[in-house]
Formats: sequence, structure tokens, C-alpha cells
Amino acid sequence: MKALLVYPEYPETFWSLRHALKFVSKKAAFPPLGLLTVASMLPSSWDLKLVDMNVDPLSEKDLQSVDYVLISAMDIQRESVLEVLELCRRNGTKTIAGGPLFTTSYGDFDDIDHLIIGEAEATLKTFLDDLGNGKANHMYSPEGFPDLSRTPIPAWDLIDMRKYSSMNVQYSRGCPFDCEFCDIVLLNGRVPRTKTTSQLLLEMDTLYEKGWRGGVFIVDDNFIGSKSKLKQDTLPAICRWMEDREYPFSLNTEVSIDLSDDEELMKLMAEANFSTVFVGIETTSEDSLAECGKFQNRNRDMLDSVKKIQKSGMQVQGGFIVGFDSDLPSVFEDLIGFIQESGIVTAMVGLLTAPTGTRLFKRLKSENRIVSDFSGNNTGSLTNFVPKMGFGNLVEGYHKILNSIYSDRSYYKRVKTFLKSYRPVLSRRVRPASENLKAFFRSIWVLGIKERGRSYYWKLLLWTLLRRPRLFPLSVELAIYGFHFRKALPDT
Repeated sequence: MKALLVYPEYPETFWSLRHALKFVSKKAAFPPLGLLTVASMLPSSWDLKLVDMNVDPLSEKDLQSVDYVLISAMDIQRESVLEVLELCRRNGTKTIAGGPLFTTSYGDFDDIDHLIIGEAEATLKTFLDDLGNGKANHMYSPEGFPDLSRTPIPAWDLIDMRKYSSMNVQYSRGCPFDCEFCDIVLLNGRVPRTKTTSQLLLEMDTLYEKGWRGGVFIVDDNFIGSKSKLKQDTLPAICRWMEDREYPFSLNTEVSIDLSDDEELMKLMAEANFSTVFVGIETTSEDSLAECGKFQNRNRDMLDSVKKIQKSGMQVQGGFIVGFDSDLPSVFEDLIGFIQESGIVTAMVGLLTAPTGTRLFKRLKSENRIVSDFSGNNTGSLTNFVPKMGFGNLVEGYHKILNSIYSDRSYYKRVKTFLKSYRPVLSRRVRPASENLKAFFRSIWVLGIKERGRSYYWKLLLWTLLRRPRLFPLSVELAIYGFHFRKALPDT
């Protein structure tokens, strides 16, 4: 069997980092971990090739003599998926598809030969057995959620690591919380399932042995969903692994804000060389937090929680949402103030959208407020439902936030606010020195000479050299990120 694995292209978004990646000559932020993992589950006799359309184009030549094209995608890749399927139709190539897009919207893809719903560990083997016996069905759905101890090491040999700015691994799936707008519970369940510590270390070993040195994103729904195991076993093991190999990776992941309540957990994560955590803060409105069921964020000093994590040695990236039914007109100014005061440099502000199948989607559908399909991109200027504050008011306020926090003056001021609070336990920036130098010299040309806000760039670098010289590489990195964020702002 000859199979082509295809990962469709992402549009330019907040998280694509497309403009920042040019500074280090990279094509994409992360490789397609799910598809690489599926590749390891396929029969060893199959002849496999992978095309990540975010780094290489897909051509009709790639489809020649291929028995099947395997596609994995998220909602935001739908447009590219349709282009891939059209190319397959023109060439008469059979298709197999799985991943979040097809799991929640399988009814939109009847023309795909075989749909693998849910997690591959639960369904792929049955499909492969049926395929081998010549009786494969159109769709395979799982019963329950699989044990992650069955998950193999990704087939890293199928990609060129040099084209990516970071690698990724997965430790767990699922989240103990059930926010109304989130599809994680729908896709991966509410009980966090983890790999064994030995599995995780073996995956890290594999990346290390293949020569990777740099960032590694642990792509969990909520890395701290099972805190006791982390503190007693996994994090101490990662600390020993890092120390034995002289800290080859800088780790980042997604967590809930209650990380700030656990001093021991923050200390262990910092010692394990976690440099960055993404936190879903969403809103400063208690009423809106209650509306969406984000109870872990309620009744706390959110600003103090962010500062605790920063002072423990980790940068906080924040997710924010506007458009809740309970949002007041003041929500836009409130979020601007919070983001600036918190020093959350990477602040992803999006419009509330209702992913297909979520509790929010079902509620809004019952109220006849769903008006379009879920796009997977909440950082554009569209949403898929009728907001109570009115679409015009929502979009106007949304753009007010973005234009404020990503103006040169506000952004560079926020970087300084963060650097003042940030207290890294380990000053180990593990990106290769050649990449740091390349990024620095390109930033001088682009940000220090060509860009309109170049004076802010030079003032930041001078301030960092005088006040926090150890953080100079991070200061340059954040300046480059700001360039991307400004370029990626949605059209007004």
C-alpha cells in the first residue's frame, strides 16, 4: 500500500506566527503531531510520504501511484481541506480522513471514502483490519476514550525538522473543566488521560537523539489536569532528564489559571525548564465567567494570579474572549486595562464563537441564533451567531482592543511591564545561537530601520541592556512577535 499523508494549510492567523518565522528562516511553527502519530500506527509494509502544506506545496505529482491520501485537519483548515479533496477527485485518489474537523462535522464530508471519527487509537486498527479484508466501511466511530499507553512515538523521519521553529509532544488529553464554549470535553473527555512518564521521556529522548535543540510544545488540553501525578512523578523525572542533558529543550504548554494556587507545581515546572504557559483568562467580568461556566477563574484576583506565575519563572500568554451575553459595554476598556497592567505580551483576543456540538452551540441553536458554520478562527472579524450586544458594537469594540494593545506604544510598554515582573529560575534560552543572531540582525533591519515604530524598538533594547541584560534575547524575540501580531491583525 502506498499512502500520502497530507496536512492542509492554515490561513494566516494570530498563532500562525508567519511573519515572525521569517526572522529565523522557518516555514511553520509546529509539525503535524497527530498525523505523524497516525503514521506510526500504520502497517510497517506501507510506503509512506507526508506533505505538510504549511511548509511544502501539494501537487498532482504527489498523488501519482498513491493508493490513499490520509488527511488530518482542524476546523480552521477547512478551506484547504476542500482544495485537497478536489485535487484527489480530479486524480481519482481514494481518501481517508480524521481529526477534529471530521469528528465534529463528518456530515459535511460524505464524499470522503473512509472517515475515522475520534481518536485514532480507538478506531484505526479496526479500519485497517477491515481494509485488509476488503470490507472497509465509510465511517468508524469510537466507543469511549482510548488508553494513551497505546500511543506510539510519532514518525519523525517523515518530516524535515529544520523547517519548523519548534517540535511538539503530547502528555495528556482531556480537561477537568467544562467551559460552555470549549470543544475539548466533546473531543477528548473531561477525565484527563495521561501517558506514562516513561513514554513521555522516550518521546523526548527521540527528539534529542535526532538532534533537536530548542522549543518543545507539550500540546495538552490542560497540562495540569492531573496535578498529583505531575508533582509526584512526571515533573521530577523531567527535571532529572533535563539536568542530565544540560537542558536541550525549552518547554511550553497550556494550563488553567489555578496553576497560580500551587507553589510547588509552579516551582517544579520552572525547574523542568518550562518557559511559557498559555492560560485561558477569557474575561474580567464575573457575570460572563459564570455564564460560560469558567468557574476556575471566578472569585480570584486574576492580576495577582498572572503575576505569581510570571514571578515563578514562566511567561504567561493569555486567551481573551469578547461577545458573551453578559458582557457590558465597558468590557472592551476593562480588557485593555487588564492586558496592559498584567504584562501579558502575547494576548490572543478573539470573538466568542460556538464550535459545532459544544454546549454553547446547542444553546444558541435552540435560541435560533446560529447563523453560519464554525470557522475555527476566533481572531478574525466574524462570529457564527447573533451576539446580544449587536454585531456592529461587538466588532467595533473588538477592533478597539486590538488596535490599542498592539499599537507600537502599548505593545512595547507591555513588554517592559512583563520583563520587570519576570523572574526566570533558569536563564537557559536553548534556541541555537546561530538562530538568535540571525533573528537579531534581521530585527535590526526590519524593526530598527524599516518599521514606522523603530524608536520604540531601540528604546526597548537599550532599556533591556541597562535594566535586564540577561533577558536581552527574550526582549528581541518579543519585539519580533509584536511585528507578526501587528501584521496579522484582522481588517477593520
